[in-house]
Amino acid sequence: MSLRTTISWLLFPLTMWYAVGVAVRNFLYALGIKRQAAPHITTIGVGNLSTGGTGKTPHVEYLLDLLSEHYSTAVLSRGYKRKSKGFVLDDGSHDSALLGDEPAMIARKHPNVRVAVCENRVEGVKRLMEEPEVSEDLEPQEKTIPQLIILDDVLQHRAIKPSINLLLTEYRHPYYNDYILPYGNLREFRSGRYRASIVIVTKSPARLNPVEKHNIINDLRLQNYQKVFFSYFKYGPLQTFDGRLSDIDLRRLDHVLTVTGIAHPEPMIEELRRSCKVQHLRFGDHHDYNTHDIARIAETFKAMPGVRKIIITTEKDAVRLRGLTGELPVFILPIKVAFHQDGDMVFDRVIESSVRENISFLSKLSIWS
Repeated sequence: MSLRTTISWLLFPLTMWYAVGVAVRNFLYALGIKRQAAPHITTIGVGNLSTGGTGKTPHVEYLLDLLSEHYSTAVLSRGYKRKSKGFVLDDGSHDSALLGDEPAMIARKHPNVRVAVCENRVEGVKRLMEEPEVSEDLEPQEKTIPQLIILDDVLQHRAIKPSINLLLTEYRHPYYNDYILPYGNLREFRSGRYRASIVIVTKSPARLNPVEKHNIINDLRLQNYQKVFFSYFKYGPLQTFDGRLSDIDLRRLDHVLTVTGIAHPEPMIEELRRSCKVQHLRFGDHHDYNTHDIARIAETFKAMPGVRKIIITTEKDAVRLRGLTGELPVFILPIKVAFHQDGDMVFDRVIESSVRENISFLSKLSIWS
């Protein structure tokens, strides 16, 4: 019996109490005793049933690339591990201490999008919908009320009901093979999947076996109203911290040290190992790097064999490593989401039509209200 299994069984009594708490909470929402707010604005919820690692942020960015040029768009997140409290709107500084690493990264990469964080999503949406004060110092995206708000990690935040709900589950760790916390990694029961209109199986192989895909769809046990898509990561060329593209050929390197502080880095490691020898230095998800960590990274890098060697990290880690790595040759491996079997076009059509219809419906309501 593995250590993980042993610990899981020891924690089983706590799992029962946690499960009772989740069941009571959902029952109160079902009865209407605890109320859900449906904001008078189009919202897309992106969430999961597990504790993390499903690739929410790259999928949020995919939605931003798809929609933000056509609609005034905002992103609202909890801002995990930030050092601020309450509602905070990015002021252009992209400060990870104020926003958290993922919102700060989104704000840096998408300057046309308003990025805000708030523990209370209902309050956060209300603040984003307030009329901005007229000022010449405001960025263009800050001068108008958003038409669309993307809600990051909102599936368990039952107080708000998104217009469109996306559920992400990881190919290697699907919810149907998992159990509720702390015995497993699910934050709530598998039945929570029925609140989503779209389910995306993320981080799947670039080449997906049709039989395996069929089996996964069966195991998801969804309803007729729910659509299923399979996505995977496409990796771009290496970048420096200031966004410049690098022409480094991984196949010509002696060694690469990868530094990650994300939940499931396995797809990235496998991708790099197709081209070069990789040594992996793994930190916890959302790890807050300090000088001791940098010293450890430097020592590990120095001890690696070969002369032609570099350090590669993720875009999310780069937000927290920025300004700390000194002269170390650190590069960023960017990722983008793609869908299988023309899924890009189908997914895009589903999302675009849903958003368009919802915005049109809300605009007609405002005329008569």
